[in-house]
Amino acid sequence: MHRASYYRMEKGCVVCELCPHGCRLQPGQTGICRTRTHNDGQLISTAYGKACALHVDPVEKKPLYHFLPGTQCLSIAMAGCNLRCLNCQNHEISQHAPSDIDSIPLAPAAAVEQALSKSCASIAYTYTDPVAYYDYMLDTARLARQAGLKNLLVSAAYINPKPLAALIPFLDAANIDIKSFDEGVCRRLSGIRLQPVLNNLLRLMMSDVWLEITYLLIPGYSDAEESLQKFFAWLVKNGFSQVPLHLNRFVPNHRLMGIASTPLEQLLGTAEAALTAGMHYVYVGNIGSSKYSHSYCRHCKAVLIQRQAYRITSKLENGLCSQCGRAPEGVYKY
Repeated sequence: MHRASYYRMEKGCVVCELCPHGCRLQPGQTGICRTRTHNDGQLISTAYGKACALHVDPVEKKPLYHFLPGTQCLSIAMAGCNLRCLNCQNHEISQHAPSDIDSIPLAPAAAVEQALSKSCASIAYTYTDPVAYYDYMLDTARLARQAGLKNLLVSAAYINPKPLAALIPFLDAANIDIKSFDEGVCRRLSGIRLQPVLNNLLRLMMSDVWLEITYLLIPGYSDAEESLQKFFAWLVKNGFSQVPLHLNRFVPNHRLMGIASTPLEQLLGTAEAALTAGMHYVYVGNIGSSKYSHSYCRHCKAVLIQRQAYRITSKLENGLCSQCGRAPEGVYKY
């Protein structure tokens, strides 16, 4: 029974102020996230300290390609999510309440101890959207920072400005998943609004958090060429040209089993369109290794890092391009 943060009382209801859903909860009711419950005049986090997933992953799996490449992170998840993605690849844990899923007790201090004992450079809050277990993430991130570990956020960034501002000082890197650049598609596909996410992208970019962006091309949902062109133009106009962009191939999952995978030609064409629009670092995921797996110097086009699945070969010399001597955007020294 861990008291949650960011809520107010209003006429006998708890009004959650963590994310833009703003759930109004009568006694005993739980929010859209399935993890925040009105209990006797308080908002309780039912996910706190209940880890349903705990793995050591390469940081490239998040995906983060420009943040401490080649290092390992301790990936943590609690059940629940404040999105309802029709395509969710982790729906077995994200679309269930913590009480419905097997879990292990994992206090914040224990998570930090595990990361250190496994020689991880960081802790990643991932798999389900960590906004659903915000209080646990924040407490763990504070302790991780004290222990010299980095904190990684893997999220759709559907969170209100104040809780995000409280979290940012303890974050080192984030990969933000943009569901679509079309408001209607965002609502239909994931049950969220687009503008709060874009606002949070801007807030993260203006902070000291290293930022990367993921976009999944789902046929008939998020793959419209006009919408993608608007997305790339928005990114360039708002200063995201040097932010790595991961364009991922859709694979049938959850409630979208009847939709075919994204055509390879479309993925590659979209990657070229992003580069033409002015994005400097564009990657294509879920297709195996290709030229879009590697990092290139945006000045001289030399290969900086080669990737074969999650194995990397760095061509950097003291964090600099070995050909032109310039520093690529990213964090390469631990």
